[in-house]
Amino acid sequence: MTFPIVQLSGSSFQQGVQHGRELQTRIGENLEIYFDRFLREAHLQRHEVLERAAKMLEVVKRLNLEYFEGMRGIAQGSGFDLLEIAALNVRYEILYYQFGEVALEEHGLAPRERVVDGCTAFAVLPEASSTNQLLIGQNWDWIPDVKGAIVHSKHDDGLETLAFTEAGIFGGKLGLNSFGVGLCINGITSMDDDWARPVRPVHVRCFEILKSREFEKAVAIVTEEARACSVNLLVAQAPNMAVDLEAAPNGVRQVSCSLGTMSHTNHFLNPIEMGVIEPPSERRDNSRHRQKRMTHLLESKRPLSVADIQEFLCDRDGGADGICRYPNFDDPPEEHYVTVTSVIMNLETREMWITDGQPDVNPFVHVKLEKS
Repeated sequence: MTFPIVQLSGSSFQQGVQHGRELQTRIGENLEIYFDRFLREAHLQRHEVLERAAKMLEVVKRLNLEYFEGMRGIAQGSGFDLLEIAALNVRYEILYYQFGEVALEEHGLAPRERVVDGCTAFAVLPEASSTNQLLIGQNWDWIPDVKGAIVHSKHDDGLETLAFTEAGIFGGKLGLNSFGVGLCINGITSMDDDWARPVRPVHVRCFEILKSREFEKAVAIVTEEARACSVNLLVAQAPNMAVDLEAAPNGVRQVSCSLGTMSHTNHFLNPIEMGVIEPPSERRDNSRHRQKRMTHLLESKRPLSVADIQEFLCDRDGGADGICRYPNFDDPPEEHYVTVTSVIMNLETREMWITDGQPDVNPFVHVKLEKS
């Protein structure tokens, strides 16, 4: 299988309508998956999820009308209710916050103890790559049955974006644009996370970053406004700029490349320096292992080619919890996560190699934008 490639153009509302029509079946499947997860994992009834989505929808409408119009278009094009679509688009805040609340409620554990573990991101500067060009990418690990798509968006201002997203989520989660800006995303958590803060949700910031023409403005989208929940965003722009942003609700730490490369997984690399308290989690050792393993692989060879990185993203060191993720059947079913997609991006040439599923058994498909 390969992800559907959806061509979008026009205003945000028009793009949303096209997204909704083209991906209607996949959106319906994602709604079923997430409302089931909201209930089983987050202990939130449907009406509770929609109440939270309604509050966050008003925040999005006030802070980014373009994104709001995109969600409204998806709802109209797909035939699903706007609040259902909003729930998909703010599911990061709802789920990541609620994991800890459920752990406390069920087991008497410390708040935020139940932590999602997955995603391994990287950057390779031109001096470390075989073509002397900037490469970024990641394995995106998440719920096995979530339905994704590749969206190629032509905006009214002339900018184009090429991104992976979950069906029903406007814009893109990870991708690149025609000005050579690229983005990767990893989930991280802290004790200060709170979904109810009236600030831009994570997926709105992803949309804004992928619409940025300049590296500094893309970084500022993360740094200049407080966050509701922690998130790690790797932001880069050709020819040679890349930074990893460990963003907690009340602070951001910028991590640069070392020896021409960097990698990041699902933990703060130096929480003490940031004044961040991470929730206790048995799974954090898996994240540390993947980060150390990816760093070792990136430093093991020079120069690095796309083929080398494809091989690294297939790495199974650590078993089911390795860089290439498979269900760990020692975990309860609701904690079975897999590599949903593996992505490598050349930001100089505006091209992407992407898999539909684990990269060791699924081919990398090549897609490309024209340079501005």
